[in-house]
Amino acid sequence: METFFKNPETVMRELVSYWHDNEDQQKILDGFSENTISNFPMPYGVAPNFVIDNRPYCVPMVIEESSVVAAASSAAKFWMQRGGIKTEIVGVKKIGQVHFKWKGESNRLFGMFDRIQERLIQDTASLTEKMNQRGGGIVGIELLDFTDLEENLYQIKASFHTCDSMGANFINSILEQFAESLKSFLIESPSLKEEERDVLIVMCILSNFTPECTVRAEVSCPIDELGMFPGKMDSKTFAEKFETAVKIAHIDPYRATTHNKGIFNGIDAVVLATGNDFRAVEACGHTYAARDGQYRSLSHCDIKHGIFRFWLEIPLAVGTVGGLTKLHPMARRSLELLGNPSAEELMRVIAATGLAQNFAAVKSLVTTGIQKGHMKMHLKNILAQFNATKEEAEKVKKHFENVVVSYSGVRDFLDKVRLES
Repeated sequence: METFFKNPETVMRELVSYWHDNEDQQKILDGFSENTISNFPMPYGVAPNFVIDNRPYCVPMVIEESSVVAAASSAAKFWMQRGGIKTEIVGVKKIGQVHFKWKGESNRLFGMFDRIQERLIQDTASLTEKMNQRGGGIVGIELLDFTDLEENLYQIKASFHTCDSMGANFINSILEQFAESLKSFLIESPSLKEEERDVLIVMCILSNFTPECTVRAEVSCPIDELGMFPGKMDSKTFAEKFETAVKIAHIDPYRATTHNKGIFNGIDAVVLATGNDFRAVEACGHTYAARDGQYRSLSHCDIKHGIFRFWLEIPLAVGTVGGLTKLHPMARRSLELLGNPSAEELMRVIAATGLAQNFAAVKSLVTTGIQKGHMKMHLKNILAQFNATKEEAEKVKKHFENVVVSYSGVRDFLDKVRLES
């Protein structure tokens, strides 16, 4: 500690202050990582007003950016009054891969693959039994040839349905058994030459790119039901500007990156709150956004026959059983708040939150601009940095009701208030 901190005793007191009072809970948190010395608190908020597939939700969100929760709640309320958000599960398949090198002729390997596949399924029966009983398991196995790109390189690509589990451990265990079974099959095949019985297993791992585990969230209404917007903007003008803004995010990768970041403001917050892996979800989403060779918007908008329609389709591999979803005490409460959803229902909620967040951001951009609302919400953080008293904060908030908030503006006004006092 003394090597890295100027005031180690002060730092230690601060770190200890974030320890959980309940020793059992602290042991659970310590077990999530290595070399833990404290906890890193994040705000746990809720976004009310969500109506998803005709069902009301109060959505848990873990995020440090105050405007995100407010924006999601506002957008949810806007669409609650216009029929709510509709969702659809497009697919639930997840992918795993065994990468290996084999020196024989590819047609020989493909000719044996039906028998190899039977062996793979047979040898993993004990691992898949419980998942099969829940309606999941292995749903497909194929052999891919990459020898034109890398000498002797092949891949066993398997697809899985993991029900309410995210399924990483299940998939990886299956893949590692696949590798052992492949080696045994080749060794035991009398028709193969000596060199053909040898296989080099490079690695066995699930893929976080899950383009067949996707969900769609959508809102729509007649243009004239959108209402009026700030600056006396009529609904037709708003709809046309909004549609163009989304098109720009499909054309321009620079805009698409910020556009999709706004979507993940909402998605990540719910993924974190429910104990799921936001890094995997983000990596997958960004890969999906670039699947045609250019990075594009994950959301879409069109206007046809007088109907404004805005939707999002995104891959989401999440779970509601196993892992942190059951171990983390707040993750359990998040799932309880959502009515203890299945994995598919959680996919719907997460996608709907991402859509609401994106709608709120684009709505601000094409009407008042992003900074007015964002900086109003950020005002609390600025006041905290200046250690403003309750009375000082009230004066600052009143002053900035109709004034654009800026860090320097708050500082100068606060200096004036303190000087007058």
